[in-house]
Amino acid sequence: MEIEGIMALFPKQTHPARQVLSRAGCALLLVLLVMMPILLFPPHHKPEPTGVYTVTSIRYTYTDESRVETYTDTGEKRKINVTCWHPDKTAGEIYPLIMFSHGGLGLETSNESLYLELASHGYVVCSIGHPYHAFWIKGDDGRITFVSMDYFREIQQENARRDRQQSFRLYQKWMKTRTDDINFALDTILANAAGGAEGVYGLVDGERIGVMGHSLGGSAALAIPRQRNDIDAVIALESPFMDDIIGVKDGEFVWLDQPYPAPVLNIYSDSSWGHLAEWPQYARNFEFLSDASEDVINLYFPGRGHFSLTDLSLTSPILTKILEGGQTTRDAAKYLQEINQACLEFFDRYLKIAD
Repeated sequence: MEIEGIMALFPKQTHPARQVLSRAGCALLLVLLVMMPILLFPPHHKPEPTGVYTVTSIRYTYTDESRVETYTDTGEKRKINVTCWHPDKTAGEIYPLIMFSHGGLGLETSNESLYLELASHGYVVCSIGHPYHAFWIKGDDGRITFVSMDYFREIQQENARRDRQQSFRLYQKWMKTRTDDINFALDTILANAAGGAEGVYGLVDGERIGVMGHSLGGSAALAIPRQRNDIDAVIALESPFMDDIIGVKDGEFVWLDQPYPAPVLNIYSDSSWGHLAEWPQYARNFEFLSDASEDVINLYFPGRGHFSLTDLSLTSPILTKILEGGQTTRDAAKYLQEINQACLEFFDRYLKIAD
């Protein structure tokens, strides 16, 4: 808003003292408007990657000609953003591919410290920006797409303890959108890699693939091994197995009765750890706590909450504290480093066995 617009918000004053107060009020408002981004998003440093590779990134916008965008009525095809972080200046090497899906209102850069860490250790990490699910994305044409208000209202209204049927319907809708995006991105990247395309595609080892995500994105990642057989490992950052819910009977969720088909690492914060037994959408997660399989790993990182599993805890400590109810007892950067290290060790175990 320009200064003239701000001034128009205030009634004209004739008394000298009131004029001074008015000018002081306008000045204070201007200062607050200027300072607000700095207060909410202060300068920060991400943890330094610990791997031997220098990391660079490249960004694509893919158009899925097989899908019409359901969040608009224009008939346009579905477009997704994919940003890839990868080792720079390598000679003939290929690396495991990791696909990441952001949280319910996240960004494709939501876990950049994790992408950088993995890429520095020899991974190609590609994060999807899901249009109308992301808080905002910017396409290769410069167009900015903000979150769908219909989707935002769905997230606000969903309550699995109050209305499981509504939750089941929304889970199916959200998972369809997310998994279609992930599968399309994976197929596009793998086809380019197999076809000898240049750039990041030449670095991709299509025989070693991991998927991961945070919150809703983690739920979508957990669904992918159910849909394709080329996934070698999955990481879910505090995510329920939404796609394993196949119906509702007598007011309770009905769960898919099949073994999980891939090694999985489930990571939890204070936000969910004490509630896994009581939240109905987390019933499968709770079952996995007693799973004796060596391919099911459950880790709890105390001292912070749900949004501290992302870089938001670095980019906006104030906002993170508000969203997590102010209960943080751990340094944000160190907390992320521990989580990122756990993710690296898990993927190294299952995607670099032959190295």
